[in-house]
Amino acid sequence: MPMVARTTNVFEVLNRIDISEHMEKKGQFNYLSWAHAVRELLKVCPTATWEVHLFDRGDGTKQPFMSDDTGCYVQVSVDVDSVIRTQIHPVLDNRNQTIKTPNAFQVNTSIQRCLAKAIALHGLGLYLFAGEDLPEADELTKKQIDTIIELAEKLEDREQQQGIGDAVYGKQINSNNYESSIRKINTMIKEQDNE
Repeated sequence: MPMVARTTNVFEVLNRIDISEHMEKKGQFNYLSWAHAVRELLKVCPTATWEVHLFDRGDGTKQPFMSDDTGCYVQVSVDVDSVIRTQIHPVLDNRNQTIKTPNAFQVNTSIQRCLAKAIALHGLGLYLFAGEDLPEADELTKKQIDTIIELAEKLEDREQQQGIGDAVYGKQINSNNYESSIRKINTMIKEQDNE
């Protein structure tokens, strides 16, 4: 993906990226791992930076979390083209319960989750937190439609061809899942050729 020009709305670009193939599940929640979030962010905006906030411990030293009566929290800010968005995230155990005295691993895990959420505030994967399955999608270009239809025609199974055509013209295949659809059709062709 090319670097976004300053005149481009970076939020819109990030918001249109389909991260569904990178989603992971923890209990009932879907999430995007911090590593995938950072990679996708830097593909679009390689100058993006982030900061893990440090908090005064009261003895002159600092720590990467704050505490109050309800638990511990971490805070991360992400700067994308001079737009800074900040997220606060609780330090949680493996059952998503707050922790009053976290260990270093729990703090680090929460920092990484907080980083992914702060990146989401810039658009990448924000739809995950809204309970949606996929981001807004652009329709396929004529060239993309032609590519998929040409690939589908290589399939011997007419029902498969028809299903792909229906998905293209019914807009179930769109800019969000175009690349994964191409991979899937190519896999179908290889399986057919190996029979």
